[in-house]
Amino acid sequence: MDIRASKKIVIDAGHGGDDPGTSGNGIVEKEKTLEISNYLHKRFDELGIPNEMTRTGDVTLGPSDRPQKAQSFYGNGSDVILLSNHVNAGGGDGAEVIYALRNNDKLASMIAEEFVKSGQNVRKYYQRRLPSDPSKDYYYILRDTPNNESLIIEYGFVDSAGDDPDLLKNNWQDLAEAVVRAVANYVGVAYSSGSSTANSYVVKSGDTLWSIAKKYGVSVDELKEKNGLTSNSLSLNQILIIPTTSETDEENSGYYTVVAGDNLYTIARRYGLTVSELKSLNNLTSDILSIGQKLQVKEGTPSTNTTFYIVKAGDNLYSIARQYGLTVGELKSLNNLTSDLLSIGQQLIVKNGSNETASGTTYTVKSGDNLYQIALNYGVTVNDLMNANNLSSTLLRVGQVLKIPTTSSNATVYTVVAGDNLYSIARRYNTSVQAIMNANNLSSTLLSIGQKLIIP
Repeated sequence: MDIRASKKIVIDAGHGGDDPGTSGNGIVEKEKTLEISNYLHKRFDELGIPNEMTRTGDVTLGPSDRPQKAQSFYGNGSDVILLSNHVNAGGGDGAEVIYALRNNDKLASMIAEEFVKSGQNVRKYYQRRLPSDPSKDYYYILRDTPNNESLIIEYGFVDSAGDDPDLLKNNWQDLAEAVVRAVANYVGVAYSSGSSTANSYVVKSGDTLWSIAKKYGVSVDELKEKNGLTSNSLSLNQILIIPTTSETDEENSGYYTVVAGDNLYTIARRYGLTVSELKSLNNLTSDILSIGQKLQVKEGTPSTNTTFYIVKAGDNLYSIARQYGLTVGELKSLNNLTSDLLSIGQQLIVKNGSNETASGTTYTVKSGDNLYQIALNYGVTVNDLMNANNLSSTLLRVGQVLKIPTTSSNATVYTVVAGDNLYSIARRYNTSVQAIMNANNLSSTLLSIGQKLIIP
């Protein structure tokens, strides 16, 4: 899909070189901001949003160098968004977003909202004025990037007594992805979760392709092919996509799912086809592909009864499922979807003659499935599924056929809204926090807006 963003992004990794920034709990600001910035760069690339970075290594950028570097890529127009990444100190807890005096709070508020969805509390989003001249921004990176839409993003406090240090160490990708979602929605680009959001690895000092491949049980060649590498050289903080078993299973089945950077020629070459053969197999009339699109890459793979649907503007899973007499769960299962997000031009299977998905009261397990997700899709509990299928454990195998209970023992599916917590939900439904956690395989009490919970 040929998506053109309405704005361009400059990503600024705060501090660097001789300026380490703040530190605490094993977190050094200049390292964490570069890690986050590299992630944003890769994700914006995947979504087709033009972007550049002020620094890609451990270099020093002074108060005059940094704004100049930031505006050297796309100029000083209002069509440029500057995201300056930082972590905070001072004993607080939570994220902050500071936006320039010349701009409104729309993007800042969207980022704050996405942080909350990712499990990070937000202290505030605000503007700050220079005491000696209240007409000017307090921070030079906002003040000295005139006309750009400039923001400072503080992802959390390194010295917090709360959960910030843990989030910054172990869940920083979720926080960075929150920014990606907000920016994509703001600039009018269809959001899709990409290769960087799962099964990825950030290169550390001493890493080699061999050591990373061994760690994840893949070959060096698979790792190089997945990341488009032509040599064995790696750079610090480089993000590598790790090939997964589910991808291998999918390709063996004769399908390939388009990822960022793909084109018909590279896919055809990978499977020993010509571009014409690949287009013919998939009834393609143009060379344009969309991320997430499924392509047939082997002759005779689809059943003659397989029907595809191409996503159009305004579509959603519910409307498409209803059009073809499916449930949303069945439609997601047919297409191995893990979220409700769609992109214009995406190809969906809406009928499969091989009957390898849910049909009536049965469901065929696919790679990546788990009992919790299947139960959630059908509005039953994990215990309902286990009892209906005489299961003694939650382990599943690919190809296993599960009976779906026609009625749940006492299941309700609840969607989390702002202000919810497990205690208030448990009290509302006359159950316990632990019962909800057990039914949903939760390891913590953190919730995100839009999250679906089975109420036992």
